[in-house]
Amino acid sequence: MSEIWLRTGEATVLAADGQFTDAMPEVMIGHVRGPVGHAFASMAGQVAGHPRMFVIRDLNQMVRPATMMTTKMTVRSNDYVELLGGVVQAATGDAIVDCLSEGVLPREAADELCMIIMVWLDPRCATDANLDQRDLYRTNYEATKLAISRAMKGEPTVDELIANRKTISHYALEGLFDQEGE
Repeated sequence: MSEIWLRTGEATVLAADGQFTDAMPEVMIGHVRGPVGHAFASMAGQVAGHPRMFVIRDLNQMVRPATMMTTKMTVRSNDYVELLGGVVQAATGDAIVDCLSEGVLPREAADELCMIIMVWLDPRCATDANLDQRDLYRTNYEATKLAISRAMKGEPTVDELIANRKTISHYALEGLFDQEGE
């Protein structure tokens, strides 16, 4: 296997109706001696409002490749931290192990690679009395697997991006431009 220096991927999996459990992980995968390894090591320690943690599946079950997880949102409550370090971390860890078992991540390189995963956890989840934690697990599990797979396959390809340039646009642009005026 050639060494993997920097691969990136992202995915979005939408929540069930009435939930705020959308998952949007962004993943960097690379060799421990490369740029991802350096970034991984520099993430040791904490930054106010943005906790960083090794991804574990449960106590004493840190995943391989070693993975550092952080949030894209500023953390403002213990309830948020409990969801991030609980359901979201467990879903992320399970997705990583399943990527290993399914051959998406190379087993033989599991100790030579590391990953950084930036996760989205909507702040409303921490205060939602009707939060469906199963859906929170589902969205994070599915999105993490998809983001890792896309990183390892280099998806979307440049050809795909060019081919769909005029047919796909960012959702935030909906209604801003007419079809001919783009």
